[in-house]
Amino acid sequence: FGFYEPFWLVDVANGAIVVHLVGAYQVFCQPIFAFVERWAAARWPESGFVTRELGVGPFALSALRLVWRSGFVCLTTLVVMAMPSFGAIVGLMGALSFWPLTVYFPVEMYMKQRAVARGGARWLCLKALTGTCLVVSVAATVGSIAGMVGAFKVFRPFGG
Repeated sequence: FGFYEPFWLVDVANGAIVVHLVGAYQVFCQPIFAFVERWAAARWPESGFVTRELGVGPFALSALRLVWRSGFVCLTTLVVMAMPSFGAIVGLMGALSFWPLTVYFPVEMYMKQRAVARGGARWLCLKALTGTCLVVSVAATVGSIAGMVGAFKVFRPFGG
């Protein structure tokens, strides 16, 4: 059914990653889109392609936004498809950011806010948690780098 070979589980995980990355991609690309669109409006203020907007319900669409944003998404998609180890690169970014952002800073803020006594049982447990997560993060970083090295050994652009 699916419990003997968890291909369905991998598919669900990949779907969750796509949903997560699409949302993050949209958020992180907004400053890039805004910068280019402001630059184009200042450079060509008389151009209808740049400045004219078509109202569609509550939305204001422009030709520049449609062409520029679509082209940017297509270009970044092609770049990612050409990368031999995109999964390992995303894993490396996650491994590098996991410990400081998800563990260390929140735990230190909690200890400061709650005035956890240095050397006490709670302090020792929180420090042990932080240290354990650091070891996991370092291991994940090493694994991601090994995955990238292995992927580059058999690299074929767009070969999957």
